[in-house]
Amino acid sequence: MGKLKHAIARIYRNSDFGYYAVRPLYKLYELALKNVSDEYIIKKKFKEFMGYELDLENPVTLNEKINWLKLYDRTDLHTQAADKFRVRDYIKEVIGEEYLVPLLYQNDDPEALIPENFPDIPFIIKCNHDSSGGVIVKDKATVDWNKIQKRFKKLLKENYFNSSREWQYKNIKPTVIGETLLTDKNGKIPFDYKIHCLNGKVRMIQVDIDRNSDKHYRNWYNANWEREPYKWSSKKGKGKFTDPSDYDIEKPATFDKMVALSEKLAKAFIYVRVDWYDVDGKLYFGELTFHHDGGNRPIEPTEWDTKLGNELVLPKK
Repeated sequence: MGKLKHAIARIYRNSDFGYYAVRPLYKLYELALKNVSDEYIIKKKFKEFMGYELDLENPVTLNEKINWLKLYDRTDLHTQAADKFRVRDYIKEVIGEEYLVPLLYQNDDPEALIPENFPDIPFIIKCNHDSSGGVIVKDKATVDWNKIQKRFKKLLKENYFNSSREWQYKNIKPTVIGETLLTDKNGKIPFDYKIHCLNGKVRMIQVDIDRNSDKHYRNWYNANWEREPYKWSSKKGKGKFTDPSDYDIEKPATFDKMVALSEKLAKAFIYVRVDWYDVDGKLYFGELTFHHDGGNRPIEPTEWDTKLGNELVLPKK
């Protein structure tokens, strides 16, 4: 049943026929979901992905605690910080606008996605209100703008909260933004440095290597840039999981600054992942994420899910 559901979801997202054929059914499904509690859906998804029941009364593992936070850690600041457009004000206020990727475009109307509204440089177009990737445009003269308009017309109608029950997405006003595409001096997209903060302090760093290729690896380091003995993975192609590489990544020269700035941004949150890009020694903020992979991906070996969970202190409900 799960495989069928995911296959239908892929058809719905990736084809015009699938979208218009499946959307009426999907809207009925969403309507039915509104009568189902957040707790029920969160528990169901956790069991589906993790293979065991979610204990919200006595959460122990890090994944369990992240799901606890979905239900009991909800503030207006979470909504602002999850909004890829409005988070820019939070970054500007807390650490300064020099860390923001240059904003090239913002509009609620998908029909405004035309080449005349973008500069003659590589850029990325994305929505502010979901967790999907954006559309990379390296040459605006070579892309199908009609196809891009159709894609974002669909995305602007979606509410990621309905399927994820990650509350911070529920009240974001959808819009489309365009940002400069970050590339290094060799023209490559830089590594992601994803800094996980527990109770306001940096605990581990996730480095995604060659994310958009078949050689995508994910390494884990501690706050001293020492390799960690676990992996916390996302699926990639045909059910395979993203593994650590068998080689090390050199600590970036900006690492200490990343840590200091991440802890400033994390001060207001119990758990948050702060994403960064280092472009030839210049730091750029990526995004803030409150429930890494939805809290629904195994940490292996499994004892590390418990060890890391023990380090995250939750408040009382």
